[in-house]
Amino acid sequence: MSSKFKKLSAIAAVVAVLTLVSCRKGAQQQGAKEFGSAAPETSLRIPTMEGTNVSIDQYKGKVVLVNFWATWCAPCRTEIPLLIEFNEKYGPKGLVILGIAMDDEGNKVVQPYVQNQHSDVNGHSETMSYQILLGSSKIAEKFGGILGMPTSMLYSRDGKKVKTIVGLLDRDDLAKALEGQL
Repeated sequence: MSSKFKKLSAIAAVVAVLTLVSCRKGAQQQGAKEFGSAAPETSLRIPTMEGTNVSIDQYKGKVVLVNFWATWCAPCRTEIPLLIEFNEKYGPKGLVILGIAMDDEGNKVVQPYVQNQHSDVNGHSETMSYQILLGSSKIAEKFGGILGMPTSMLYSRDGKKVKTIVGLLDRDDLAKALEGQL
């Protein structure tokens, strides 16, 4: 192996570690709830960008993918096109995607980002088409805590946690998990 390749590999590893560490900003430092555990208490109300609240129990009978993200998190922004694509593909089959923005500044930064962010989805420029909610550390705790961002949690139609994914979503793994639930 050449020394140039070794140096490039070392630089890439450092960049990957720094990205992961930066995306832990504001994240809960506790483990996620066990698989098979129920979704957060049904009375949990999560604020929307429009100023209303969403309760988890309104999605009973649906497969729910909860995605904790932030506007400042580069890996979070990277997976937005995949979430848009999967919302379009699997939404009609019973999937609900809830993007919970964990920005400390809240709606002040989230709403302009969501309105102005365009992603390339299969050659088309699209905005975030799934429900965006405003998170907090208390809301994250209700889901069992998050270790970093992005973190996604998949819940079955009966409200049981199927899978927790810390870090970037893998297209094939997520598609397989969704198809197994839908």
